[in-house]
Amino acid sequence: MANIVTTFRNMFRIEELRQRIIFTLVALLAVRLGSLIAIPGINTTELQRQIEAGASGDGGIFQIYNLFVGGAFENAAIFALGIMPYISASIILQIAGVVLPQLQKMQREGEDGRRKINQFTRLLTIPIAALQAWGVTVKIGYDYPGAVVDPGFFWTMSSVVLLTAGTMGLMWIGEQITDRGLGNGISLIIFIGIISRLPVGLYQQFATTPEDSTFGQQLVIGAIFLTLLLGIIAVVILITQGARRIPVQYAKRVVGRKVYGGSTQYIPLRVNTAGVMPIIFAQSILFIPGTIAGFFPDVSFFRTIEAALRPDAVLYSVLYGLMIVFFTYFYTAIAFNPKEVADNMKKNGGFIPGVRPGSPTSDYIENILTRITLPGSIFLAIIAILPTFAMSVLTVQPQLASFFGGTSLLIVVGVALDTLQQIESYLLMRHYDGFMKTGKIRGRAGVAS
Repeated sequence: MANIVTTFRNMFRIEELRQRIIFTLVALLAVRLGSLIAIPGINTTELQRQIEAGASGDGGIFQIYNLFVGGAFENAAIFALGIMPYISASIILQIAGVVLPQLQKMQREGEDGRRKINQFTRLLTIPIAALQAWGVTVKIGYDYPGAVVDPGFFWTMSSVVLLTAGTMGLMWIGEQITDRGLGNGISLIIFIGIISRLPVGLYQQFATTPEDSTFGQQLVIGAIFLTLLLGIIAVVILITQGARRIPVQYAKRVVGRKVYGGSTQYIPLRVNTAGVMPIIFAQSILFIPGTIAGFFPDVSFFRTIEAALRPDAVLYSVLYGLMIVFFTYFYTAIAFNPKEVADNMKKNGGFIPGVRPGSPTSDYIENILTRITLPGSIFLAIIAILPTFAMSVLTVQPQLASFFGGTSLLIVVGVALDTLQQIESYLLMRHYDGFMKTGKIRGRAGVAS
């Protein structure tokens, strides 16, 4: 405990690190303030009243947005779309890079190619944000009658412009945090939106405790919940950090009077290479029926499908788990190319001991990746279903249950590890002890050395 306190004190002794932390906190504060400012023409009192009364089922893909933007969607705030349109544009271009040679060429051009792809991502974000903003105006106007003071073409267009501008503003803030702050700005914006829902979840859980229960019973229940939550977080960190290291030997090369190579390095193949993306893909697809049913409330066919695919239904959990396993393999194949790794090793004179360079190396890496992806995909499926289990079996409130697993927990753990890794690198460069004396914290982007 004393070591942690000393480490936090050392963080503010380094001037550059202190400035980055302060800038990041101020930027995230601006993000939270923007999630509380409603777009013009909204009767916020009536909107909140209908939300609390359950006027809408709050189903569909809008649940994902409200989770990631920290409740800004249900507040009809200018940041209601959050950073999700930018994420969607990034995913589209990443998948398109597999089939479009032009994008593949840009990806291999290093920093210049990355800069061009980022520019294309920004441009693609605008139409995606505008389309999603139109969907938000439709949902508010239909599901919450009376929440819009004067619904009409002018209000719809002005709201679409404001919501799109809000997303672009968040994108700019995220880039500023990445350049001048601490950690990945886009990830931190999603992180702070999810974390902001934790106090609400704890309050709801405490408020629904039976009145006849004693203080000791409440204390025991709270301790059990806390123990389960910490245990799940520990398992998530363990699997997130887990990797199979493949040794790579580099032959010695003599250039002038210097000798290069001759060392052994490792290729870390993570158990969870796909990260949180399979859960997001599966959620998006399974929420489509509920979203369509929200636009056609009088069609019984859509209502039947919506009832069968409710998050607490058995069919939903089965399909959810199978789709996560499929998308884990799919996204891993996109994110990691064994043939490209084998070719780069061959060009640099590297080889895996006992494996011939070229195609045999590619096949060897692909076989290992396929085997370790299976437990990773099953782990993701279990983590994704845990919130439903917590709500139905442990009677945990929905706001708090999202922290027992699913997308929110994986994002929170991943972003926290990456940010701590960056803080630790600053401390070690200034010859301070990091958070761990026995080794460095490993984020998603690196391994311990």
